[in-house]
Amino acid sequence: MTLVIDNSVEIDAPADLVWQVLTDVAKYGEWNPFVPSCQTTLEPGTPIDMQVKLLGSKPRQQREFIRTHTPGKEFSYQMKPVPGMLNSLRQHNVIPLEDGRTRYTSHFELNGPLSIVVSTLFGGAMRKGFGGMTDGLKKRAEALAAVQG
Repeated sequence: MTLVIDNSVEIDAPADLVWQVLTDVAKYGEWNPFVPSCQTTLEPGTPIDMQVKLLGSKPRQQREFIRTHTPGKEFSYQMKPVPGMLNSLRQHNVIPLEDGRTRYTSHFELNGPLSIVVSTLFGGAMRKGFGGMTDGLKKRAEALAAVQG
């Protein structure tokens, strides 16, 4: 079984500003209810260390690894796979639209026999968390765009 969570939102802010908010991981605690703390260089192969908040609990530490990074456009990361049992992929994309607007898309997938267990235990919380991050990114980028005029 594969768990897939996709989110997409149009943001009333330019793509470079949305990218800046998304990649300024040191400020996640100011706007991101799902990942209130994050550290990474975004360099492929290096870690992305996150505190992830699930089910109203205090944040738990999560380490994954940067897979791709195209500055201004996308980055992705994945967990260290449990061979034959569980692997993941998380992608963030920033797409410029007309009139200085931006589309942000988020894709997450969890594959392997253990994905059904994770999906059963945490699928709802993960959907809520990814949605909260998407909403937070939109609000933060639009607020900054309004200030910048």
